[in-house]
Amino acid sequence: MEMVSARQRTSARLIADGKAEAIAELMLEVAQCFFRIRALGQKTELITSWGGGAFGFIRSLALLGPLTVPQIARMRPTSRQRMQRLADELAAEGLVKFIANPKHQRSKLVQLTPKGDARYRELNARFLLIASTIGVALSEAEIRKTTEIVRQLSDEVKGRAERSCSRAPAPCEIELVLNGPRA
Repeated sequence: MEMVSARQRTSARLIADGKAEAIAELMLEVAQCFFRIRALGQKTELITSWGGGAFGFIRSLALLGPLTVPQIARMRPTSRQRMQRLADELAAEGLVKFIANPKHQRSKLVQLTPKGDARYRELNARFLLIASTIGVALSEAEIRKTTEIVRQLSDEVKGRAERSCSRAPAPCEIELVLNGPRA
């Protein structure tokens, strides 16, 4: 078993050039940053104890107008059922309401209520206040470039995840990647 691990480590080193290592490090930093952002969001009530979806959900409605639950779910890496539950919870709080959809009889549109719009504006102002105190040593250009890079990588990961759902790699393909071609 130890020999296989050593062989895999050696092969992984051959595959992982400087750029691959830099991408891997960036991915790990983004993940760590996400968890820190989530913790800060929970402390500042931007993210509820059951998740950050509420702010993102009402933000989508504030920016794009009424949407169906399936449309909102497609915008996020989550299920339609989770977004339906969230829509129902927000409706119970009076932040959103369901309205008729002229394009589809069964799939209602979700729309912000005046209370929901006020809540969004309050949360967004709090969010921007927090954001204004982070990264003070960075220029706006650096931050925008970083955002674009992370967005490109995110889109690539999303595409790869969508493709891999339809086809998982065979064990021999994984071995080929880890160990290289056999002589």
